[in-house]
Amino acid sequence: MSLAVAATTPAEPTPPVLPKQPAQLSQTTSSVFSHDTVISLAQKLSQEPFKEAPKAPKELSELNYATYNQINYRENSAIWGGTPTKFSVQLFAPGFLYKNLVDIDVVENSRTSHIPLTDTSFDVPNDTIKSLLSQVGQYAGVRLHYPINDNNLKDEFIMFQGASYFKALSKGQNYGLSNRGLAIDVAQSKGEEYPLFKHFWVERPSKYQTAIVVHALLDSQSVTGAYRFGIYPGAPTRVDVDVTLFPRKDIQHVGLAPLTSMFLFGGLDTADKADYRPAVHNSEGLQIDRGNGERLWRPLNNPKKLQISAFGDEDIKGFGLIQRKRDFDNYQDLELHYHLRPSAWIEPLNDWGKGQLVLVEIPSNSQTNDNIVSYWEPEGGLKKDQPYRYSYRITSADDSPNMVSKVRVVRSFKGQMQAKGKELLIDYSNISPQDLDKITIEAGISKGKILSSRIVAHPNINGARVFLTFEPENTPLAELRIQLIKDNKPIAATWLYRWNSEDWP
Repeated sequence: MSLAVAATTPAEPTPPVLPKQPAQLSQTTSSVFSHDTVISLAQKLSQEPFKEAPKAPKELSELNYATYNQINYRENSAIWGGTPTKFSVQLFAPGFLYKNLVDIDVVENSRTSHIPLTDTSFDVPNDTIKSLLSQVGQYAGVRLHYPINDNNLKDEFIMFQGASYFKALSKGQNYGLSNRGLAIDVAQSKGEEYPLFKHFWVERPSKYQTAIVVHALLDSQSVTGAYRFGIYPGAPTRVDVDVTLFPRKDIQHVGLAPLTSMFLFGGLDTADKADYRPAVHNSEGLQIDRGNGERLWRPLNNPKKLQISAFGDEDIKGFGLIQRKRDFDNYQDLELHYHLRPSAWIEPLNDWGKGQLVLVEIPSNSQTNDNIVSYWEPEGGLKKDQPYRYSYRITSADDSPNMVSKVRVVRSFKGQMQAKGKELLIDYSNISPQDLDKITIEAGISKGKILSSRIVAHPNINGARVFLTFEPENTPLAELRIQLIKDNKPIAATWLYRWNSEDWP
């Protein structure tokens, strides 16, 4: 099976502060704009044959990582940087991994102005690159700045760069996992299709506004789309997304609100080779709030072979890739700060109907590869010439919403070697020792059998530890399910795990 694994976006160095003038907007005639403009463009585009986006010239596409990172948008040229609005806009140069050229417009007083790329837009390592960028005249993406951590400093808090990828962070966080506009044919034998945000419009907020709106036009072989992002930076940052899709053809495997992350090792999945760090991941678990009210928790895995899991549901309430451990000691990485990586929680804002939540786990031997993908796949897919509308909210929190004071899984790991069977341990926070006698453990396995289970107090986390011993017998694969019950009701998320003899002999 052929499967492309997307590389994580390299961290951007801080550009030097130079006494330059703010970016100049195009002096060409502007046009009236609203989100209906983008919807009309997407609908019209869907009736036309697909055309590949223009690409950066070979000389820019073949730049290495180090050279590309020397191309920096001039900070003092930031759009609206010297105006009363709290927001400013900076742009990405094409080159390296970012070959597609996109258009960037700003919207002021309901009229658009194009942002041209000129020979003064970037600080560059040499005149050849300056000349190439000026000839290209288009950008590779956009990033927004706001005083999210310090009232006197505008920090980058959201970026759109590469295909339909974008990242957001909240106060005190560092970039980690990615959001995507749309996923098509993930892990399919014919190869994945990567839709592209080919045109952005950024609305200028007033000096009193603490939110900003970005519109995007999506294009792909199979579909076009109009996106509206209502972005609210803060603690946490949230993004409200409204989408209208126009399929060019029937699409069976389509993923809504896709999340892409990295999991190398940690918890139940120990490192394959010596590493001083206890864990390396941008996300440690998948949480699902099902339409029937049940909450699921699935620890992530770096499998030996491609692994796809699907959770059927109707009108799903929410899902997310969660980085729950927030202490440095859990990772011991002084450079990459995994304890500061955001979680991403997806909450549908309309009924999504029947479908399944898909989790794709891709084998990886590098922390630079995004090997985890999760998305909602609507039943029946998309149909040609039938517009499809949906909306959702992304919250870039430290944990999934409303979980701070509730019983939650905080750690899953392998137990000691047993004379018979295999042992695993699960730690739960926010369980009183006085309640232990009232809690029963409901444990099940799809193949094999459960040998024993017990729960003991864990005062270090104000919670409890569950010990489970199971015997997979002769099966190479088994699904485990654990639930804690008190007064005939679940008190925590249902814990799910796929045991694989190849990953855990």
